Amino acid sequence: MKKSFIILLHVGFWACYFILIFIVLGVYFRSSDHAVNQTPRVINALKSIMIFAFVPSVIAYFFNYFFLFPKYLQQKKYFLSVILGIGIAAGAALVGYILIRLAIETGNLKDMDKGGKNGRSTALSVIAVMTFIGFICGMVALIIKGFITWVNEIKLKENFREKNHQMEMALIKSQLDPHLLFNTINNIDALILTDSVTASEYLNKLSDIMRFILYETKPDQILLSKEIEYIGKYISLQKIRTANENYVNFTVTGIVGAKSIAPMVFIPFIENAFKHANNKKLENAITVSIHIMGETVQLVCENKFDLKASLPDAYGGLGNDLIEKRLDLIYKGKQKLQIIRTDDRYCIDLTIPYE
Repeated sequence: MKKSFIILLHVGFWACYFILIFIVLGVYFRSSDHAVNQTPRVINALKSIMIFAFVPSVIAYFFNYFFLFPKYLQQKKYFLSVILGIGIAAGAALVGYILIRLAIETGNLKDMDKGGKNGRSTALSVIAVMTFIGFICGMVALIIKGFITWVNEIKLKENFREKNHQMEMALIKSQLDPHLLFNTINNIDALILTDSVTASEYLNKLSDIMRFILYETKPDQILLSKEIEYIGKYISLQKIRTANENYVNFTVTGIVGAKSIAPMVFIPFIENAFKHANNKKLENAITVSIHIMGETVQLVCENKFDLKASLPDAYGGLGNDLIEKRLDLIYKGKQKLQIIRTDDRYCIDLTIPYE
């Protein structure tokens, strides 16, 4: 919590307390029979009342705020807190009473010494009332301190969750980026021996992909047009290993414009489609469609299985659990993900909002 707001809380309480005391004083003097020629007596009474009202309240307030709450109440020592709270209030009242005796030499308080039991009874009554005032002000101090501590703890937890969120995102991304690069390099390596010119072209595309991963994916949001461009280059590189022109069908519908999404949200699903499409001779073995709508963008990624061909091993693939966890961290449940799986087909239908 900001210091200015904390100061405002303290000033607000004491301002209200001052107003209350002055209202009481106004009522007292209006209802009393003090005359103008009794000015010294009025001044003495005013001094007594001011000490009576403020000395125990100030002492108890700040002792509770700076000592009792952090040392005992915050440590859940509740019984000791109650005992010490009463003790602080009583001690503050005793200090206030001594100051009244020292400051006032005339008036009603002098009569405390003259009246024997009545004087002692009056003194005990004054101390008891001041103890009560100190206890109430101490309780207010504990409430204010508790409120400030509660707000600070909430902000601390929010900061911790944010840091934890950033660490999780960084961890997931650290697993995502090298994996894409690894697969792409393998594909170009297979092409170098057969067609060095085409391999050179694909190396340039790989350079663009690396630049995209290293520099373009750092912000929380990137242009949807850049994400689509990256997907196109990635699909182009993945088609190196097959001569089937109709192996992949990639389409984009809708107006791209200046819309933004989180970087590399779609590519893990597309990558897994290439990983698990085990027959490169099938027509439209992989279908990737991006539909840009009014407030959302949808990815439909489907890959076919050939049950006669051998299934690929699990090495190198990003699991759906990891991908879904990243989506939850980014969109916090605003995304819609549907997975459809049959004996020969695997389809991902993802809809996310964009900025």
